[in-house]
Amino acid sequence: MQAPEKMTDDHSQPLDPRVEMLVNELIGRVADKWTMLLLEALEDNGECRFTRLAQLVPGISQKMLTQTLRQMERDGLVHRTVHPVIPPKVEYRLTELGQGLGEAFCGVWLWAEANLERVETARIAFDTRD
Repeated sequence: MQAPEKMTDDHSQPLDPRVEMLVNELIGRVADKWTMLLLEALEDNGECRFTRLAQLVPGISQKMLTQTLRQMERDGLVHRTVHPVIPPKVEYRLTELGQGLGEAFCGVWLWAEANLERVETARIAFDTRD
């Protein structure tokens, strides 16, 4: 049996499977804490060098920082500028796409702030039940 086609919000046209694939990829990527933390660091600090980003995102390894920035650049979320000096100077800044994605996920922060106590209470109740 074939799955029914997903419809857009107005139910008039089937959802473009490319949109669904992109949403799934972005949720997976942004759900990755490093992408979220780098979006926040770049939003709060503007254009940053690689070493500065490593300082702003505690716990991220150089390898993970490199991989995450490359993927973000590939997706059009950050712009990488290489300055022709010795030693090389590389800076990263959010693109319009990156800023928009950061704004979209700002709602998660607002939700967390508004519901922090309720989540903590639920966790305590769960952890202490028999």
